[in-house]
Amino acid sequence: MWKNYINAEKVEQVLELIADGKSTLRIVAGGTDLILEMERGVRKGIETIVDISRIPNLDNIFEDEDGIIHLGPLVTHNDCVKSALLRGKALPLVMAAWEVGSPQIRNRGTVAGNIITASPANDTISPLMALGASLHLASKSGIRIVRLKDFYIGVRKTVLSFGEMVVDITFPALKHNEQGVYLKNALRKAQAISVVNITVILKLNGESITEAVITLGAVAPVIIHAEKAEAYLKGKVLSADVIEEAGRLAGESAKPIDDIRGSAAYRSYITSVIAKRALLSIKNRENGDTLLKNPPILDTQNTITATFQSCGTVTTDIPIITTINGQKYVLKNGQGKTLLRLLREDAGLIGTKEGCAEGECGACTVHLDGAAVMACLVPAPRAHGANITTIEGMAIGEKLHPVQKAFVDEGAVQCGYCTPGFVMSVAKLLEENPSPSEIEIKQALTGNLCRCTGYYKIIRAVEKAARSL
Repeated sequence: MWKNYINAEKVEQVLELIADGKSTLRIVAGGTDLILEMERGVRKGIETIVDISRIPNLDNIFEDEDGIIHLGPLVTHNDCVKSALLRGKALPLVMAAWEVGSPQIRNRGTVAGNIITASPANDTISPLMALGASLHLASKSGIRIVRLKDFYIGVRKTVLSFGEMVVDITFPALKHNEQGVYLKNALRKAQAISVVNITVILKLNGESITEAVITLGAVAPVIIHAEKAEAYLKGKVLSADVIEEAGRLAGESAKPIDDIRGSAAYRSYITSVIAKRALLSIKNRENGDTLLKNPPILDTQNTITATFQSCGTVTTDIPIITTINGQKYVLKNGQGKTLLRLLREDAGLIGTKEGCAEGECGACTVHLDGAAVMACLVPAPRAHGANITTIEGMAIGEKLHPVQKAFVDEGAVQCGYCTPGFVMSVAKLLEENPSPSEIEIKQALTGNLCRCTGYYKIIRAVEKAARSL
């Protein structure tokens, strides 16, 4: 899919590489969208990938002395979900990050990538727009700061040039008198793109609204404000009548299209519905109730660790040297593949299954540097210098892993094709949470699909494995 794959070591190196502005080069962090686009032939002509996922200190989340929150370009959606700072001072962003894909996708996908992809249906753009976010774009000539509201010029079109990279995302922390919520309407409960999404942030003086921000996603070419509803809410108290009228005005702001996920008429209608739900949620202080106190992350160590050494460039002439299940592998082929195909075709580890090859089914779940990921969405050269665990490495000597044994004992295996992915997800869940509740188990497995509909036995197997551990 590419000729050169560069594991970058520092930002300055990246800026030097992209300085000529060539469209044949792409920067990736998680790479979940780009891999799919390249596999499908939608994105053509890319010769060089610059992977920034190992550059230190780009995954920081912090608040400065001026009350401004900073997100580095490697901050993943799961980083947002587990951040106490963001839960307390940027709750709508956390709620949106929780809605992205599955745990495996959230472990790879970054907020910066979600922003740059520039789909109006992307989850995190709406809350960041409502929070008044800005992007810090670095190039060899310096850094320019662009307000997020000025960043988009159309569907999947931005003002980002080929010679720039996002190095910081900033926005003011919500104050004690500001309440916010993010809601999403989709065709299923998990792993679904928004039909409509909404962020509402209200500034309150007692019960009276002094300022209102309402941003809408997937109802126009870019994220838009429901300006009439925002203006109407100022000075109001959230009574039933006020919520009803504000919802109606929000629905009028939508300018949607018909597509496979919903008609324009439905989108306009549902915009009004979820606007009212969001306002009622704030009124009843229920914003954030959809979040778990102990959300499954499926990552038991930091993405960037001290064990990473300089990995440099990987080409067809340079082998991929990696550790899989505790053994060193020197793989001389597969540099232009996904990690899934590298494992199966070059390492000969066929326990990891290819189901959808689009990050939807979870059959290819493996552990990459401590995190559960979809191997079909990881570039193979990312394995260079990494530590990987596959289903073949789960058994302890001659004994099955407790999760494997529990699946056998509970009859949680039917056709068995999806089982390796389930085992990998469950093992990682029990590493981080030895006694998960049923809802935590279900959320941890939202990235794993079983076409035989064996979920009840699978959940029982997880509970049994937890007891045995």
